[in-house]
Amino acid sequence: MQGRYPGSTLRMPARVPLSRRLATASRWPFGVALTSWRYMWRTVPMHRSEAAGTLAEDGPPDLPDHVPLDEVLHPPGGAGPLFHRRYRGRIRQADMGARELIDTISADLDLVAPREFASFTKVQGEKGGMTVGDEYVVRMPGPWDGPVRVIAATPTSFRLATLAGHLEAGQIEFRADADHRSLGFEIESWARSGDRLSDALYSHLRLAKEVQFHMWVSVLGKVAELAHGRSEGGAVVTTRRVDPADQRRTAPPSRRAARQLAALAGLPVNFDTSRLDEYTPETGWRRDDMVEPLPAEAPGQPEPGGSWELTRRLITDYQLADPSQVRAVYDDRAPFAGRDMLLRIRFAGVRFGVGVRIGDAYEWTREIDGRPARVYGWYYDTLEGHFEQGRMHYEVWKWLDSGEVQFRLHAVSRRAETGPWILRTGFLAVGRINQLQFYRRNCRRARRFTEAQLETDRAWRRRRTTAARDGTG
Repeated sequence: MQGRYPGSTLRMPARVPLSRRLATASRWPFGVALTSWRYMWRTVPMHRSEAAGTLAEDGPPDLPDHVPLDEVLHPPGGAGPLFHRRYRGRIRQADMGARELIDTISADLDLVAPREFASFTKVQGEKGGMTVGDEYVVRMPGPWDGPVRVIAATPTSFRLATLAGHLEAGQIEFRADADHRSLGFEIESWARSGDRLSDALYSHLRLAKEVQFHMWVSVLGKVAELAHGRSEGGAVVTTRRVDPADQRRTAPPSRRAARQLAALAGLPVNFDTSRLDEYTPETGWRRDDMVEPLPAEAPGQPEPGGSWELTRRLITDYQLADPSQVRAVYDDRAPFAGRDMLLRIRFAGVRFGVGVRIGDAYEWTREIDGRPARVYGWYYDTLEGHFEQGRMHYEVWKWLDSGEVQFRLHAVSRRAETGPWILRTGFLAVGRINQLQFYRRNCRRARRFTEAQLETDRAWRRRRTTAARDGTG
């Protein structure tokens, strides 16, 4: 940048000097240790979920035309996956409204910063307020500070973009809303690591990721204290990850995975599907059925944008498997029925690829035990080379008489005699424990994702209502 904003006393450097990096790094061990200790002993309830995303749905907002964009780090210039995150909290009995809360925070960002981890130093702009073009440096206990610029501001929100020298390339927005019951506060970010080193630290050193997570959850707690209210329901954190391969989740992450996926077309199913009814515990097979209640709807057919529709989309996109355990690679241009999927399963710190083939998708309305139900589902069968044999169904049900919505998982399986030997051996030792854990995580993620998306949609509607009222929409 050339020149200074009125009232500024410092100038934003093009790059953070090495001396400052080293000085900041000297605080890192203590800051991280204290932050980690508070993270382990936190008392705020948290509801967190992570799913694969798409660039179309999870890309950052456009940068405004009227803001200086020199030194702004754009996500396409970063490294690693793009993460779209939302941290949300509701506050009861607050003594200030959305506008007053944003005004107060904008005047002094340190009021809500966890000081053992980060502090904000204003280097461009008048003190005691915030306007578009103002710049800050976020002092953090790590080898880099975090320079940012204000690129948008309304009476109930402000958005920052990262600048050269920041660990991340992207944007982050802070916003507030209020209704007759409570005050809401949300932090939404769209960012990739700023370079390959930052990506390595963030993606492979889990502590760095967890410390960042704790920092923003701590901000939610401090906002509640600042508003003299109390947190309602804890913090809700949702993450959607867009992998770098063509910025598409379904694109093969490597040439090897692409070859493995292509090879599945020549593999047969590894069990006799015509004998499914004969596969019982008496013949050495396991049959598992799990039901997870989801947020209810009004009686009648599924509501647009309601629990049933959201869960239908989640299971169709194979979003319920925990990506730390299983990642799916497939060609989304292929017809859904008959589509091959390469499941990259993590075991003992290594990922192994096994194949499955989607059978039919089905949707029907019928009476079950005298009650009308609307059901959508699909299933896949294991292929030759998989360490298991069997079929798994993913379904979402709605009982039309009561409005109850449920996610249902049904599986028929047994250990196979083929597949990677380490997986077959591991399955023999701890397979049943991990199998049930996988099923339960799918159920929990169905509920958490659906709840989180419903809350996100409600927050979006509140923001639109507030923007319309303020004339900023």
